[in-house]
Amino acid sequence: MRDLPVLLVAVVWGSSFLAVQRVAEPGTVVAMLVLRFGLVLPVLGLAAWRPLRRLRRAEWLGGAGLGLVLGAIFLLETFGAVHTSATNAGLIISLTIVFTPLAESALARAPLPRSFLAAAGLALVGIALLTGDGGLRAPAPGDLLVLGAAVVRTVSVLATARTRAIRESDTLAVTWVQLATATLVFAVVAPFAGPSPWTVAAAFGPAQWGWLLHLALLCTLFAFFVQMWAVRTTSPSRVSLLLGTEPLWAAVFGITLAGNHLGPLALVGGALVLVGTEWGRRTAAVPRPQAAQAERERMAA
Repeated sequence: MRDLPVLLVAVVWGSSFLAVQRVAEPGTVVAMLVLRFGLVLPVLGLAAWRPLRRLRRAEWLGGAGLGLVLGAIFLLETFGAVHTSATNAGLIISLTIVFTPLAESALARAPLPRSFLAAAGLALVGIALLTGDGGLRAPAPGDLLVLGAAVVRTVSVLATARTRAIRESDTLAVTWVQLATATLVFAVVAPFAGPSPWTVAAAFGPAQWGWLLHLALLCTLFAFFVQMWAVRTTSPSRVSLLLGTEPLWAAVFGITLAGNHLGPLALVGGALVLVGTEWGRRTAAVPRPQAAQAERERMAA
């Protein structure tokens, strides 16, 4: 029973790409992000009030700097999701699992196992087949944006692990600072990127409000608190393994609910991505504690 809440987090994360497509259009992405995190911040702030009051200036600045990176991730990922299929978005973003050990290996000048390099190659071949729909066509703009989000996610994980000011900080408080900073960026950009958040909110119908609440309450708040509970009651490797099923659920929702159609070779590509990322997860060197903690904090958002 302990695994069920963590598995549910993977399921709701897998549904988030479909939810974004249901609630946002290219011209309302930034406004939607303001609304999504504007709903989250008050609740998370109440839970984090006491540790927030104890944060030092350096911790506020460190969290704010990481919040700028987090904002870039959400902008790339959300704009990408509305310009590609939910299936593609969910599978491509999973490449963070492969990119992070590769980047850490390059920085540390420590070679990775050959089996991991084979897994990474398999995943990249899968992405080529998936985004080309089994042909030789160039990836869609949305595919490239989500791929950029996966790269910036990797930067975020590495930066979080190496930001000394927040290594011993309260996770809840630092996460609130990151989300607040990202939301502030969205709010500043929103007037220049389409209708205001208030205009978009007024135009939402019941279905769109339902999807927005799904993103805010389940994909963000529920996911964060389940992870905080899970890392205290079960092993980090088990949590990581369960959360690693996210791209599988993204494909399930994309094909069954969004009606995404994949050709035979694209289906093979999707399968290669799933196999390659899971193989890579199992064969990569065990990450340093700081990097593992950083990845949990990033995924909570």
